Amino acid sequence: MEFSHVSSALGILHPVCIAKGRNAEVWDEAGQRYIDFIGGIGVLNLGHCHPAIVEAVKTQVDTLMHSAFNALPHRTYLSVVDRLNQFVPVSYPLSCMLTNSGAEATENALKVARGVTGRQAVIAFDDAFHGRTLAALNLNGKVKPYKAGLGALPGPVYHIPFPSRDSGISAEQSLAALDRIFEVEIAPSEVACIIFEPIQGEGGFRLLCPEFAKTLRAICNKHGILLICDEIQSGFGRTGKRFGFSHLGIEPDLMLLGKSIACGLPLAALVGRKEFMDALPKGALGGTYSGNAVACAAALAVMDIMQEDALTAWATEQEEAIVHSYQAWKECGHFPMIGALTGIGAMRGIVFEDTENATGAEHLANLLVAARNAGVLLIASGRKRNVLRLLPPLTTEPEVMAEGLDMIKQALGTLQV
Repeated sequence: MEFSHVSSALGILHPVCIAKGRNAEVWDEAGQRYIDFIGGIGVLNLGHCHPAIVEAVKTQVDTLMHSAFNALPHRTYLSVVDRLNQFVPVSYPLSCMLTNSGAEATENALKVARGVTGRQAVIAFDDAFHGRTLAALNLNGKVKPYKAGLGALPGPVYHIPFPSRDSGISAEQSLAALDRIFEVEIAPSEVACIIFEPIQGEGGFRLLCPEFAKTLRAICNKHGILLICDEIQSGFGRTGKRFGFSHLGIEPDLMLLGKSIACGLPLAALVGRKEFMDALPKGALGGTYSGNAVACAAALAVMDIMQEDALTAWATEQEEAIVHSYQAWKECGHFPMIGALTGIGAMRGIVFEDTENATGAEHLANLLVAARNAGVLLIASGRKRNVLRLLPPLTTEPEVMAEGLDMIKQALGTLQV
C-alpha cells in the first residue's frame, strides 16, 4: 500500500485500507474481511454504519449540513445539549459546548478551569492520555511519542501515579505524591484543576481506585480546585454504564465527552456545572465547525439507541465472552506471556508479560500481525505497549465476537514463548 503522501508521523498500525464496514466487520479494497476489535479506537461502540445512525445522517444532509453555531444557531446543536443534560447522570444543572474532537474539549476545559479559578496549574496522572494538541499533550503521562523534542509546553502541569487495582499502585501512594506536590512544588491555592480518566485508555484500561476518587473529590472541594473527568474513551456505554465516573461514586465538575458520542462522525463535548461553564465572557468558547449539524444528528440517534437496559445487556454479554476466553487462555498453560486482565465491563485489556524469548511488548506486536493474518484487527496500549486493548462494538453479534476471540487464540498459538 502506498503511503508516500501521508506524514510518517501518523504511525500507521495496520497496512490495510478498508472500504466498507458493517457493525464489527470491515472489508478492505480487495474484499478481504476482518473482524474489527479496534472500533475506530473506541469511536464505534454501536458499530460501523448502524442503520439508525445512517438514516439520521442522510435525513440531516438533505435538510442542513452546517451553520457556525456562534453566528447562526441550529436546532440539532440545541437538541444535543438538551439531551446531554438528561443523558449525563449528575445531580446538578449542566451547561454544554460542542467541539470537533476530544483534544479540543480538553483544551476548552483547561480554559474554563483557569477562567473560573484565576489559577494556572493542572495536576494529571502518569500514563494518562488527553490529546495531541499542545496544551492537551502536556497532560499526557508519558514523554514518547507525544512530547519528545517539543521543549516547554503550556503549563504548569504536575503528574502523580494512577492508583488502580490494575496498576498495583495504592491510593495511599498517589495521595502521598499529591501531598508532596502541595508541599514542595505548588500550593493547592494555585491549582486550577485536576484531570483524570475513570478508566485509563492509552494507559492500559486501568480502573481508578474508587476510594481514591472520593478522597480526590473532597480535596478539590476543600481547596476550590475543579475536578475534570475525561470520559472520551470510557463514555457512552463502554463500561456497562453511560459513563465511567458512575463506577466511582463521585460527580466531577467538568466532563470531556467524545469518540462514540456520534459513532464515527467528528463530535465531542465539554459539559459541566452551569455556574462554571457560564462564567467566561461571551465569545470565549466556540469554533467554526464545533457542533456540525450532521454530526449532531448522529449523536441524537446514538442517545436514542443507548438506553440503560440495552447498554447493560450489551456490555455484560461482551464482558462475559472476553473474561471466559481470557480465563481459558490463561489456564491452558500454552500462553505464558498472558498476564492480568484489566478494566471493567466491556472496556478490557490483557497484559502481556516478558518470557525467556521476548518482552511483553514484542509478544503483543507479533500477536497484532498474526491476528491480522488470521482475520481480526487489534491494537496495543500501555506505557510499554504491552497491553492488548479490546474495543469491539458493543453491538457485535455473539457469533462474530466468538469468531474474533477464536482468531486471537489461533494467533496466540503462533507466538514463541
